[in-house]
Amino acid sequence: MKISWVKYEKDLESFKIPERLGFDVFKLDNPEETDNKLEELIKHRYEMIFITNEIASFSENIIKKYNRDDNVSIIIARGKE
Repeated sequence: MKISWVKYEKDLESFKIPERLGFDVFKLDNPEETDNKLEELIKHRYEMIFITNEIASFSENIIKKYNRDDNVSIIIARGKE
């Protein structure tokens, strides 16, 4: 199973542990590119994608397109408050 994490590049707090362990943590410099990055990851057969709440708010496809897709699970991580 391929797993990835997606966050905003200026977010220095989220997904620090997976990043330090060498897992696939992708940083977006433009949150408007969220849907494009999700498409790319799914195309490369990532089956589980963790995404920060901040970045998820820029995606229209998380609910519309991937909500019922059995081939991928997109998990929205809660922010640290």
